[in-house]
Amino acid sequence: MSASGLSELAEEEERRRKRAPWGVIALVLLTGLALIRNGSGEFDVGPPQPASAAAPDSRTTVPDTFATAPVPAALPFAAADRIRIPAIRVDAPVMGVGLDTGGWIAAPPPDDPNLAGWFTGGVSPGEKGTSVVVGHVDNSKGPAVFYGLGSLKKGNQIEVDRKDGRTAVFEIYGIEVFAKAGFPGDRVYGSKGTPELRVITCGGGFSKQNGYDGNVVVFARLVGAH
Repeated sequence: MSASGLSELAEEEERRRKRAPWGVIALVLLTGLALIRNGSGEFDVGPPQPASAAAPDSRTTVPDTFATAPVPAALPFAAADRIRIPAIRVDAPVMGVGLDTGGWIAAPPPDDPNLAGWFTGGVSPGEKGTSVVVGHVDNSKGPAVFYGLGSLKKGNQIEVDRKDGRTAVFEIYGIEVFAKAGFPGDRVYGSKGTPELRVITCGGGFSKQNGYDGNVVVFARLVGAH
């Protein structure tokens, strides 16, 4: 193998070594997402919440719609660059977000309503495992990038442009809202052995004192790439 090839392998191994286990990150994400519940929550109509029928089937590890479909090959690592969700007219740049000095996930700046954050401590979109993209539901001026997340339906698609020029295409198989207290980290972030995506924003009830009391979570699986 060439020297450049060995160097790339070493960089990949170092990147994987630095990833925190999802068992730990799940709790960090739950805490960190509290940072993005600072929306006003005071609009005439609040953000849409997922219908119970949109929840993923928890009785099986593989959704029925994917049971017989061929699983696309996982993609190599490449940072996320842009996310598009045509069903709710999302077309937004993606910045990398990590952990802040307090050990919480850093949210995208709230003053930019059309900006999402890819958690760099997990896999990149299209890699084997579960990648995570977060964003605000609203800010002090009005709806933000993932305001409509709760209105998505099973079968809707999400496209994530990557820095390597490829686009990972995911199909939604579930949308659910979870209370921040007792957030099911293993269920949300755990790897299914295939490339998956979670898109998360704030949701549930809202109070001026505590902000949103839950998170809307979209479950999606890779169905193609171009």
